[in-house]
Order: sequence, then C-alpha cells, then structure tokens
Amino acid sequence: MDANQHRFIEFALENRVLRFGTFMLKSGRESPYFFNSGLFNRGASLARLGHFYADTIAATDLEFDMLYGAAYKGIPLATATAAALAQAHGRDLPWCFDRKEEKDHGEGGGWVGAPLAGRVLMVDDVISAGTSVRTAVPLIAKAGARLVGVLIALDRQERGTGQTSAMHELASRYRLHTVSIISVDHVIEFLAEKTDMRDELARMKDYLARYGARGEETG
Repeated sequence: MDANQHRFIEFALENRVLRFGTFMLKSGRESPYFFNSGLFNRGASLARLGHFYADTIAATDLEFDMLYGAAYKGIPLATATAAALAQAHGRDLPWCFDRKEEKDHGEGGGWVGAPLAGRVLMVDDVISAGTSVRTAVPLIAKAGARLVGVLIALDRQERGTGQTSAMHELASRYRLHTVSIISVDHVIEFLAEKTDMRDELARMKDYLARYGARGEETG
C-alpha cells in the first residue's frame, strides 16, 4: 500500500464512506464493511475524490479518449475525475453519462455531455456483480465507441460467478483494463496498523477467507 492509498482510506473513513459493522448486501452476503461513495456529498470532498481518481489514472499506462459515468452514482464520479485530470494533470478530456430514460424533447437522446467516441473509460465506485459494466458495454458500442477500461474506488476482491473476482471476470470477458484506487487487501493492511481495530480486522479477514476470489493476484 502506498501513501496515496493510505490517505484514501483515511479520507473514506473521515467521511463515513467506509464503515465497519454488519451490512446485508444484494448478493445475500453479510458483510463486515460497507463502502458508499454517495456520502462524498459536499463540494470539497467530491473535489478531493476526483483527484484520487485522477492520480490513479495518471499512475497507469491506460490509453483512452473520454470518461463515462453510469447513471446515477457514476455521474458525479466521472465529472469530478474529468475536472481533476484537467486541473492537476493537464488532460482536458470529454466526459458523458447516460440517461435512465431517453429524453423526447429539446435535444433528445439518451446521453448527456460530450458525444461518445473512441476509447471510453468508465468511472464507478465499486463492482459487485458487474451489472453496470455489462449494461454499459452494448450501450457504448451502439453509440459507435468502445469501452476499454473501468476505474473504481474499491475492489472488494470477492468471487463473481466463478472462483475469480467480478473485476477479473469482466476484464477477461470484455478485454477491459480494470484498476482501483484501493482493494480490500489495502483495507486489511490499514486495519493491521490500528491496535484499537483488531475486531474489525479479524472480521475482514474471515469474510475474505470465505468469499474472496481465488486464482488471481490481488492488491
């Protein structure tokens, strides 16, 4: 875990985006933690979040032409990331998002922002089952562009339909470059440094032992 990842975990905890307890997931699994990017709900925190995403992009060799955020949670994430890329890294890239319902008046259509074109990077918070990505691939292709990568805040590193993670499955099936700011391994490493969070650490390790992905490198 590098210094930026350590700062991101502290940032998520400060904003109660990352919480520990007992949470029932859509998958039916009882999780000892929960990550909700919707709680980055003030101007300053959203701006800082965009810089974490942008810095993560800058550290990769991923080549893409524009950003996409899936409605609804991905909209502010893609917007903040585009602003941070321009401000901090000198990359003035177009961005867009889809509408849940197509507009039948004014300019009409199912998209807002720049026209979809070229290689598209999707920005999201977490990937559980991968539904948002599976939905995005044909939507983006229909518009004449191509989804080439997915950037998320937290990789839960949980098994998908098989023994590997949902992230790994999506990368293999759609030939996507997938990257995250942090992973669950980083959270566990962070907790190991905290003598007052031993219970949370034990529960996280147990959960990952039960539901963690197999047959791939993590972290």
